[in-house]
Amino acid sequence: MQTPNKLLQAVGIPFTALLSIIFGLLLVSFPIGVFVIFESDIGNDINYDFPVTHLSLFEGTSVHQTFSDISIGDVFVVFWIFYVVLFVIALLGPKTDFLKSFTSIISFGKYDSTSNYMIGITKWFSILVLVSALINFVQEQFGIVTVPPLDDNDLIQFFYVSLAPIVEEFGFRLILIGIPLFALYSRRSSVKYFLRCLWSPRNLDIHDSKKAIFLVVFVGVLFGFAHIAFAESWSEGKFAQATAGGIILGWVYLKFGFVVSLLIHWATNYFIFSYATFLSQINSISIESAFSHSLMSTLELLLLVTGVFSIAMLILHRYYFKKESTLEV
Repeated sequence: MQTPNKLLQAVGIPFTALLSIIFGLLLVSFPIGVFVIFESDIGNDINYDFPVTHLSLFEGTSVHQTFSDISIGDVFVVFWIFYVVLFVIALLGPKTDFLKSFTSIISFGKYDSTSNYMIGITKWFSILVLVSALINFVQEQFGIVTVPPLDDNDLIQFFYVSLAPIVEEFGFRLILIGIPLFALYSRRSSVKYFLRCLWSPRNLDIHDSKKAIFLVVFVGVLFGFAHIAFAESWSEGKFAQATAGGIILGWVYLKFGFVVSLLIHWATNYFIFSYATFLSQINSISIESAFSHSLMSTLELLLLVTGVFSIAMLILHRYYFKKESTLEV
């Protein structure tokens, strides 16, 4: 019979190997995204010099179709730098760096899930993909198909995909979860403390987790509804997937903070689309066909397997170390 640590080690070694591979793929997606925007011709008649004010995003406003020196390439660079900065923060903290945090998992079968942001990102990203795949599989058995809101221009679509995590995480996590949590649990009113709590709700004394969990679930449902409620949105099949994703992102924000929830959202959008768009470009195929490419299928399989290992680690770690704490008492 394996001891708890031996069993956790047996799962922990392939678990860390899978997380390392996903980390490498996330890292490589940064230059791929730059290539897609600045070196590919997926935009056909437009390129990175396309004025940002000409985007449909500004339809109905006074700035739409007006002259602007700011192009989508300029805005993308701002997005890109913002994501790189958060990626480096995630890699180095908040307590230990990404590689050091592997030591206790491999050697002792034990890890502090809050010691490194990147561990949380890679683990919960794979879990989110696994949950989404399971929901999609079940829905397909009942004839429910999920159809994305594809833009007429692939370059513009990739731009929107890169923008969405920033807008949605600020709106759904910081504003709809972070501010209410501060109102419910804060015992201080300084601006500095408010910003720290928005960055990471762990700074709050959340003594009654039921209210916090209810808030996370409620905002998750709103997140799901927002994906199907507007014109040219996803089809109705996206509601369950987006709701589950919103709940996971809300839970991650509550447990780890803004860096982790935003970069998981970034991974589901920019990371996946950067590879699909890159494959579309080098193979001269459509984005839809690129998602069926063998490389994308391998990437999906890798994430699904990692999701299974991540859930196994969560269950084993919770069971054995809870049991260990009980024995010590």
